[in-house]
Amino acid sequence: LSPWGMFMAADIVVKAVMIGLAFASLVTWTIWLAKSLELFGGKLRIRRAVRAIGEAATLKQAGSTLDRSGGPGALLVRAAEEETALSAGALDHVSGDGLKERVTSRLSRIEAAAARRMSRGTGVLATIGSTAPFVGLFGTVWGIMNAFIGISQAQTTNLAVVAPGIAEALLATAMGLVAAIPAVVIYNVFARSIAGYRQILADASAGVERLVSRDLDFRTVAPAAPLAAE
Repeated sequence: LSPWGMFMAADIVVKAVMIGLAFASLVTWTIWLAKSLELFGGKLRIRRAVRAIGEAATLKQAGSTLDRSGGPGALLVRAAEEETALSAGALDHVSGDGLKERVTSRLSRIEAAAARRMSRGTGVLATIGSTAPFVGLFGTVWGIMNAFIGISQAQTTNLAVVAPGIAEALLATAMGLVAAIPAVVIYNVFARSIAGYRQILADASAGVERLVSRDLDFRTVAPAAPLAAE
């Protein structure tokens, strides 16, 4: 029997199991394609942002460079600019420690949101990887039950009687493994890739914090310059 022939000859329950496993496999590869493109584009954008932030001398310069850019890197710079603007009136009377804390808080929230967004869909892979073998096992058990029923009805152990039930049972097992193994491998690959993405995000956030700190230092030094000249 061909795989298609085994599927067509299978019991309705085993057919439902096989269709479910085939759908799970399709979902796995769809997520792989979509998430691979998303990760590639996300890493490319955040690396460009890290480079722009590292080359900038001030927060305003970084904002001008990333003004038309999308992605979390530009959001990090804009959030720091907004918080600095909101705190501008108080900086003449207090130290910049409070501003640094507020900027760090906003940047950490943006980092967390970007990481969550990039992790979407990976939970489905984990679910498929952990449940597909058991769904396939259910189809296997059901197929073997059908084989025993065929033996009891035919009153013989002839291979022609036993083979269809055993074949559909083995096919269900194989489809469970075909759905589960790629899902587990792809999930682990994405987990490592997302961890790397988070590290690049952290680098961008640290770069923005350095720019804020540098701007605060120059703001403190600037009024003292005329006094030094006198």
